[in-house]
Amino acid sequence: MDRRIKYTKKVIKDTFLSLLETKDISSITVTEICEIADINRGTFYRYYMDVYDLLKNIEQEFIDEIKNSPSIERMQDHSIYSFTKGILSIFENNKKLVRILFNTDNNVYFLNEVLEVAYEKCMGRWEEEQPDIAGPELENAVVFIFNGALGVINYWIKNDFQTPSDVLAKNIESYCLQGARKFIPKNKQN
Repeated sequence: MDRRIKYTKKVIKDTFLSLLETKDISSITVTEICEIADINRGTFYRYYMDVYDLLKNIEQEFIDEIKNSPSIERMQDHSIYSFTKGILSIFENNKKLVRILFNTDNNVYFLNEVLEVAYEKCMGRWEEEQPDIAGPELENAVVFIFNGALGVINYWIKNDFQTPSDVLAKNIESYCLQGARKFIPKNKQN
C-alpha cells in the first residue's frame, strides 16, 4: 500500500478514535472527522462508507491482529491460561483502542468476533482431547466459559487494567476449571 494512503487512513482512524473517547459514535460526523484530520470528504469516502464502516474496519483490523498474533499461534499447551494470557497481552499493548472498542455502544460485533477467535482456537483442540464429550454439551460449556471470561475481561478493562494480566489469566482459568463455588456462600442447614 502506498505510504500516502497508509498515512491518510491512519490520520482518519486516529481522529475518529480520539473523538470516540469523548463522544458517542452516533454524534460523530464525517465532516467533523475531515475537519480535524484536515482532509476533504472525498478522501474519507474513498476508503469508508460512513463512521460505522470506519469503526467496523478498525475492529476487523484488531481482530485480525489477534488471530495472527504469534503469542496466540505459538501456544505451547493450549491451556485456558496460555490462550487468555495471549489475548490479555494484546489488549494491554493496545489499551486505548481496547477501551474504546469495549465501550462503544455498537460493540456487539467486536465482542462476537473476539468470542469467535477464542472458539476457533480452542474448540477443535478440546474436541480432540475430549472425544467422549461432543456436540451441544461441549458447545454449551465453551459458550459459557468464553462469555464468562469475556465478562471478566470487560470488567478488567473498565477498571483500567489494574490486575496484572498473568494473575487475571490464572483467575480466569481457575473460574473455568473450578467454577465459582468457593465464592458462593454455602446453604446452612437448620
